[in-house]
Amino acid sequence: MTLASVRLPAGWSVQPGSLAHRVILVTGAYGGLGSAVAHAAARAGATVVLTGRRKRQLEQLYDAMVAVQLPEPVIHPLDLEAATPNDYQAVADGLERDFGRLDGIVHAAASFDGLTPIGMHKPDEWLRALHVNVSAPFALTQACMPLLTAASDSAVVFVLDNPELVRKAHWGAYGVSKAATERFVEILHQETEHTPLRAHALLPAPMRTALRRQAYFGEDTSKLPLPDATAEAAVYLLSPQGAAARGGMLDLRHD
Repeated sequence: MTLASVRLPAGWSVQPGSLAHRVILVTGAYGGLGSAVAHAAARAGATVVLTGRRKRQLEQLYDAMVAVQLPEPVIHPLDLEAATPNDYQAVADGLERDFGRLDGIVHAAASFDGLTPIGMHKPDEWLRALHVNVSAPFALTQACMPLLTAASDSAVVFVLDNPELVRKAHWGAYGVSKAATERFVEILHQETEHTPLRAHALLPAPMRTALRRQAYFGEDTSKLPLPDATAEAAVYLLSPQGAAARGGMLDLRHD
């Protein structure tokens, strides 16, 4: 790891209104972590923009959030695998038109097709993983940077995975993509450290998600916690308090 490791402040918990008046974009919003982040950010007072490629699942998430009286989210379908630079710019233009601002992005979307030896890795799956996990977050972040830097305080959160694990055999494109994401955060931080835009990496502890079930065949993932604690840590990074973790990796594995 090259990023400095940081921890949540002792005794920290999400405070009501900590994201009030902020607009937060969540990719992969209907996935396990994405959905948890969308709920947690909305509970903290944010207007949440839900993105993902399946409109129906975004609508189901919208209904679930409204049903528990969270602030009404906004749906913006976006297929990270197929999106063009014009599509990313359209997201930024829509945010500027509808809200006049953007205060944060959580890149929760991920492409993982299972553990595969390099010699058996299908090239299209390799390219898809690198694109969805690295190139698409770059393109979306770049398109939104004018809005993010115009805010008084903003944050972009990139999700990592256990570096001691994903550097090993059979983790293929997913492992490579997480290493690339870490380096991207480091470069973005150096380029924005004197601006209102903060770059953050978030390293979750093991949690109950579909990706985890796919990667750990013999593990009873039902015994793992839901992604709620990781989602609340994302809220910390998105809030003004997260400035203390700027440019670092928030490691939740020992909290």
